[in-house]
Amino acid sequence: MSDPKIPPMPYEFLPEKPWFTVESTDVSDGVTMPDAHVSGVLGAGGEDVSPHLSWAGFPAETKSFVVTCLDPDAPTGSGFWHWSAVDIPVSVTSLATGAGSRDGKGLPEGAFHVRNDAGYPGYVGAAPPEGHYPHRYAFVVHAVGVEKLGVDGDAAPAVVGFYLYFHTLARAIVTPVYQR
Repeated sequence: MSDPKIPPMPYEFLPEKPWFTVESTDVSDGVTMPDAHVSGVLGAGGEDVSPHLSWAGFPAETKSFVVTCLDPDAPTGSGFWHWSAVDIPVSVTSLATGAGSRDGKGLPEGAFHVRNDAGYPGYVGAAPPEGHYPHRYAFVVHAVGVEKLGVDGDAAPAVVGFYLYFHTLARAIVTPVYQR
């Protein structure tokens, strides 16, 4: 039985989709995130550097990718969106460490960030409240059935999620943890 205080992953409430694989040289499932991927902006002593991600095994009909990072354990009632990179071309199957920089220079041509819940485009690192249980950081690669998701850089991550509801073909996830 799961701990009733720890919320379920939001993907449990969405239509079931096939899974493919994502790997990282920086983060791993259930392993504490290194300080580079923790937030400095939000006062947790880190560097706000997005981790490396590479993926394979997605459906042949994939036309683009979206990468998101959500902390479903944030004490907000809706989680905390740390990153949304949209319209990644299907020819791209990895993002380098730091691709989530605010300037967007780490993203391939045509891709862009929407604002995170800290209020700016790009990646913001982990920053759970001090003394909270370990938070999960779901880095999800969404295989998408359209080349362009239909949002712009002003979209909120929840709007990206709304469009993903209709266009996701499959997902890949890696979920490191962090606690202060």
